Amino acid sequence: MATIISRNVNHLRYVNRCLSQFRRLPIRSPPLADTAPLRTLPILQSVVPLGFGIQSLAIYQRCLFGTSTASVNPENQAPNSSGEANSGNGKHSGGSHQSNESGKSVRGGPVSWLSFLLLIATGAGLIFYYDKQKKQHIEEITSASEAVKQGPSVGQAAIGGPFNLINHDGKHVTEKDLLGKWTLIYFGFTHCPDICPEELQKLVAAVDKIKEKAGIEIVPVFISVDPERDTVEQVGEYVKEFHPKLIGLTGTPDEIRSVARAYRVYYMKTAEEDSDYLVDHSIVMYLMGPDMKFVKFFGKNNDVDSLADGVIKEIKQYKK
Repeated sequence: MATIISRNVNHLRYVNRCLSQFRRLPIRSPPLADTAPLRTLPILQSVVPLGFGIQSLAIYQRCLFGTSTASVNPENQAPNSSGEANSGNGKHSGGSHQSNESGKSVRGGPVSWLSFLLLIATGAGLIFYYDKQKKQHIEEITSASEAVKQGPSVGQAAIGGPFNLINHDGKHVTEKDLLGKWTLIYFGFTHCPDICPEELQKLVAAVDKIKEKAGIEIVPVFISVDPERDTVEQVGEYVKEFHPKLIGLTGTPDEIRSVARAYRVYYMKTAEEDSDYLVDHSIVMYLMGPDMKFVKFFGKNNDVDSLADGVIKEIKQYKK
């Protein structure tokens, strides 16, 4: 490797001596920048070894073209003309100065800039490719989600089941007693300060509106999630305040726990102070079909009209 470098340095020195001789010639006609590459090409071919490669040839050409251009620069002509009247030492110093400029041309060549541009182009290409793949992946996920939303329903939700409770008249009631009727069931407790009364008022108002609009009888049912305080008498007095057809159901803690689990209802006591406490619970109404199978649930966001229209819509679809 050192031998190759030394050999290249010797070649460059020889080229610089040739260029120094060209500078001494009184050439004043056409600019040398246009003709220098043509005149120096035979010399370059004789200097560069045949087996050194095309890349080395390109480096030598850049070196020579940069040196020739520097010799034609008006800033460099003045020192050359004054150098003819001076001693040979001035010419020698001018030659060494040209040698330094020649070395700078080689070191400051465009190879590094070309590599930098190639690196930027490659990076931009990779970013474009991965961005395109990401967008395509997002589109596939979106289309798959839409297909799931628009696809047909498979099976029924596992909501509902057998229960054995006591109504507000003290009679045992099971799910079989409600067969053949459309039922709206709401879970709450009689000591609820605001949400339960509002939801029950909405429920019974929707039941009356469904009767008026579609002539469909709906059985409203209230199931307590506070069996410790909601006795039969307490539930009886509570349901009378809302609607004469509203059925109130209660039971033992185990029976309430069982029916709540069957209907996927959450409930839990909050902070207790003696016998005064609240019960946090799900705020949902369940529409059950004549076979006591789950049809649809309605949340707190529904008002009387949307609840009534939603129930009528589900019943009409059920009958088709």
